[in-house]
Amino acid sequence: MPLVAPDLRRPMPADPQVPDGDRTRTRRRWGAVAALVAGALALAGCTSPKNQSDASERPQITHDVPAELSRFYEQQVEWTECGDLECATVEVPLDWEDPEGDVITLAVNRSTATGSDVIGSLLTNPGGPGGSGVEALEGIVMERVGKEIAERYDIVGFDPRGVAGSQPVECVDGEQMDEIVSADPDYSTEAGVQEAEDRFGALGEACLQNTGELLEHVDTVSAARDMDVLRAVLGDETLTYLGYSYGTQLGATYAALYPEKVGRMVLDGALDPTLSADELAQGQAVGFESALRAYVEDCRTGASCPLTGSVEDGMAQVKKVLDRARRNPIPTDDPDRPLTGSLAFSGIAQSLYAPDLWPWLTRGLQGALANDGSTLLFLADFYYDRQDDGTYASNSTEAFWAINCADDRSPSDLESMKASAAQIEAAAPTIGYYFSYGGVVCAQWPVPEAGGLDSYAAEGAAPILVIGTTNDPATPYAWAESLSALLSSGVLLTYEGEGHTAYGRSNECVDDAVDTYLLTGEAPADGTRC
Repeated sequence: MPLVAPDLRRPMPADPQVPDGDRTRTRRRWGAVAALVAGALALAGCTSPKNQSDASERPQITHDVPAELSRFYEQQVEWTECGDLECATVEVPLDWEDPEGDVITLAVNRSTATGSDVIGSLLTNPGGPGGSGVEALEGIVMERVGKEIAERYDIVGFDPRGVAGSQPVECVDGEQMDEIVSADPDYSTEAGVQEAEDRFGALGEACLQNTGELLEHVDTVSAARDMDVLRAVLGDETLTYLGYSYGTQLGATYAALYPEKVGRMVLDGALDPTLSADELAQGQAVGFESALRAYVEDCRTGASCPLTGSVEDGMAQVKKVLDRARRNPIPTDDPDRPLTGSLAFSGIAQSLYAPDLWPWLTRGLQGALANDGSTLLFLADFYYDRQDDGTYASNSTEAFWAINCADDRSPSDLESMKASAAQIEAAAPTIGYYFSYGGVVCAQWPVPEAGGLDSYAAEGAAPILVIGTTNDPATPYAWAESLSALLSSGVLLTYEGEGHTAYGRSNECVDDAVDTYLLTGEAPADGTRC
């Protein structure tokens, strides 16, 4: 199963040697992004200007709605001030196959347009699955989108079903989560594989007990249907949308379900929804291996690099750290929490999402090679949103597992997992082990798989802008190529660089192309490279 994809959560210091007060953030250098593109970007002290137009005056769009869905599409949404934003809740069916049954609520917020010439709403999703769009919204407004976008759009965040402030997936407490994310299964033995399956099976049962019927309905197709209710109650004829990472799968699913309602849609850091869970895992393994190699090449040019010799020597030294931590966890500044192999990998992966985070990896490897795993443990905790008191600040990881198990499951029979692991580790010899045996996660999941769609072509949709970064670790560039080809109206924009996603953190070529598209509807030429 692929990683939770960090991108739009609380900002992490770009340079571990620089005091917080000396750091600056600009839109063009938003590389200090964090753990679980999934999640919440809270910028203390940042404000979002109040709207000079009245967003609530736009009428709801409810035509061509089946009678059994009218209560959702015609609901009156009450917006209230929450800090510098506006917040609301929106009701959607728990089960889209039974819209007259139980309902759930979605948490929604928005930064209202600051100008008078308002185009409409721009719905956003930061990724994951499991990321809180509500928590990410302020960062997207302040750090990602262009000034004119914020002037002419109400920029809207929402928590998909199962996530954060919407009706959430709830599973285990902090102590139990610690045990799960730090575990180092021995996949070389049948008993070790069974132990891992049983651990996730117990997690799934806890999720079902604490979440209830919702656990069976957190799939991406249901979440995409929710987005059409949001479009309608926001008063938009078509959906204008900005999705990062997993948010691209959500957007592509919406386009396939409602091609005639696609407006201006930007899918950045693309996922190909037709790939199997094993194919996604192998793609990410190769992506992170490539990003790690780029880091090692760069590290060798610095005076503080703890890696010696050639690039291959450096990769081998990183693998030695991981292997050692798995066999004999490395001490940290918390005597009760040594650095296991799984935690070491999570800390390394956290640092590969943007080059601005590479100094943290250097510091982490310096410590680990000197028998101190404290920095890599700090990075792993940041990755999983773990707080100093042992609690987890969000349900991002639990929602990630639940949504992935709802959408698609790797084969869980031992021989299939062994064959897949051999392919993954051959393609990514340094870190491939940590992408292997993904079938154990959902092998005993207590609710059935919902699955995806038969086709994602979205015939008849307006042009959809797909963005890929050539050395993106979490969503490899090949996925952007395949998604843009898969969509009947896909347009590919390429950023030649490092890091996860591009709009708002890469260069003016990308930013200007996206801004122009969102403001005018004019997409760049297919195949444009920046």
